[in-house]
Amino acid sequence: MSLELSTMLSDKIQAMSESATIKMAQKARELAAKGVKVISLSLGEPDFDTPQHIKDAAVEGLAKGFTKYTPVSGLAELKKAIVGKFKRENGLDYTEKEIVVSTGAKQSIANVVLSLVNPGDEVIIFAPYWVSYLEIVKFAGGIPVIISGSIDQDFKVSAQQVADAITDKTKLIMFSSPCNPTGSLFSAEELDAIAQVVLQHDNIIVMSDEIYEHINFVGAHASIAQVPGMKDITALINGFSKGYSMTGWRLGYMAAPQWLAAACDKVQGQITSGAASFSQYAAALALDGIQKPTHDMVAAFESRKKLVLSLLSQIPGVKVNNPQGAFYVFPDISAYFGTSNGDLSINNADDFCEIMLSEAHVGCVSGSAFGDDNCIRISYAASEENLKTAIESLHQTLLTFK
Repeated sequence: MSLELSTMLSDKIQAMSESATIKMAQKARELAAKGVKVISLSLGEPDFDTPQHIKDAAVEGLAKGFTKYTPVSGLAELKKAIVGKFKRENGLDYTEKEIVVSTGAKQSIANVVLSLVNPGDEVIIFAPYWVSYLEIVKFAGGIPVIISGSIDQDFKVSAQQVADAITDKTKLIMFSSPCNPTGSLFSAEELDAIAQVVLQHDNIIVMSDEIYEHINFVGAHASIAQVPGMKDITALINGFSKGYSMTGWRLGYMAAPQWLAAACDKVQGQITSGAASFSQYAAALALDGIQKPTHDMVAAFESRKKLVLSLLSQIPGVKVNNPQGAFYVFPDISAYFGTSNGDLSINNADDFCEIMLSEAHVGCVSGSAFGDDNCIRISYAASEENLKTAIESLHQTLLTFK
């Protein structure tokens, strides 16, 4: 494309940032293609295979003829299974008309934002936040209002912070629990306190991203929709990529009041239509079938988390909390800002990640992409051997910076 034609790109596209997680993974692949052994701890993808019984279900679906277009909002079989999951696991009663299945939770989030946000509407986003929240809100013309929880707060915002951020322009509140990138999760008591603030206002919707619901190390999952009065003003986002290691299947779903679900159905009908039929057929069995593979995966993640925290605690200057969900740690590495090894200098988290990739051959993601410039995100969706090797390499490389 010539320079002249490239200027035809829309203002929205030119203002949109590239996904930092995908960008760092690409840089790691490019280095690996040159023969450098790189350990990438940058992508949010379980390193476990999809359980065999789910793969078998997809084959069964193909054999039964599930190869055609699906209803925009999802196969009846899957929507029924999702309704059952919410009732069984969360004590929430939804109808199938309140469920919209999408090609990944990211599309579900975009559907909600595009259905609700007008130019100039304010959207409160809890930071650290998943990278796409900000860009999706900006794309819709909304004004992101960021409120932050520090590492000393376990990266969780308080109800008072939410109250202070709400204005007469607030339309939507967005957050994840368990959180990407921090792994922190809100307790039922913390969510109740936030809900009581929201319930004092009219015309505010909450989007609760619960894609990591099944990867938590404290027991029962708490959802803000469980607080009395909140279900009718909450859009719950979930999916299959994390808890069932089905990233390539591209399946997410949303539960919301019927008026919002219908709007999301309308948006999706004009952009992608329904998700793949045989993927949906298999996903219904994932929800209704045996859960042992998920439980085994979570146990492995918890073991890895303990290993990573132990190894990081041995690196001088690195500060880390103890996350209770997902498969990330979000250490504060700001003690290394202003240091140099004589040739290279670390001035911020972006520098830190670039240098660790080039010098330690370890891929991680700068916290600047998630709304916290002092931190980096490390995914422990990798083997214990690779985790040990990668963090030791980080340690040895950082010893050269003074």
